Amino acid sequence: MRLLFLGDMVGKTGRTAVWEQLPGLISDFKLDFVIVNGENAAGGFGITEEIFRETIAAGADVVTTGNHVWDQRDALIFAPREERFLRPSNFPKGTPGRGSGVYIARNGARVLVANIMGRVFMHPELDDPFQAGERELAACPLGEQADVVVIDFHAEATSEKMCFAHFVDGRASLVVGTHTHMPTGDHQILNGGTGYISDAGMCGDYDSSLGMDKEEPLNRFLSKVPKGRFEAATGPATLCGVGAEISDRTGLTEKIAPFRRGPRLEETAPSFWS
Repeated sequence: MRLLFLGDMVGKTGRTAVWEQLPGLISDFKLDFVIVNGENAAGGFGITEEIFRETIAAGADVVTTGNHVWDQRDALIFAPREERFLRPSNFPKGTPGRGSGVYIARNGARVLVANIMGRVFMHPELDDPFQAGERELAACPLGEQADVVVIDFHAEATSEKMCFAHFVDGRASLVVGTHTHMPTGDHQILNGGTGYISDAGMCGDYDSSLGMDKEEPLNRFLSKVPKGRFEAATGPATLCGVGAEISDRTGLTEKIAPFRRGPRLEETAPSFWS
């Protein structure tokens, strides 16, 4: 099974690049399943129902989120009725929406996608992500109710991301870190067969500060006095993510490689998709 995970869409330039390019990526690489993190898609803060629907229409099978999920209050309204929209599963009981779901890939595989948020240096501090992961895997085990298990682990600390991946190694197909917007070079297959990368990066303008226009963040570092609000950068976007080949027999990752396409970073795509 061929799976593409695209990191956090940031602002109009990021989401538009995803909408324009994703249909071609699915066709060219014969992708079976696509996950997109959309928590920064609306001006850098949250996501609206219209943006969510456009992302699904472009070919995403699931849209995950993170700590900015409720920045647009619209999300509290549409989250409960949209099965392909996920918020972190370790929000307290009673929070609108869902933290995981099982979806049918283009090749017929049953794919469990879980969205879990870390706690180190994160706000709000949610319930224990390790217990949340254990619950998700117990409810829908790989090789039983699911043919593939993918976890979007939205967290700041790489130590927490890596420890979580080792915790679920052999029980999840793929663990992808999101949130920091910087693509990491540590893509690997862990000893038990779980694919892992600390951060998929973002889909946005890299001539920026994490996808935001760099002037106000720079001002705050220099003066400590806000002059205005953060605004999403509007230059050409670079798409960043990770691609994986997952075994139809075991549900574990056989190959993993970064994906980058755009003007600012060195472009790369999984060679095993050529």
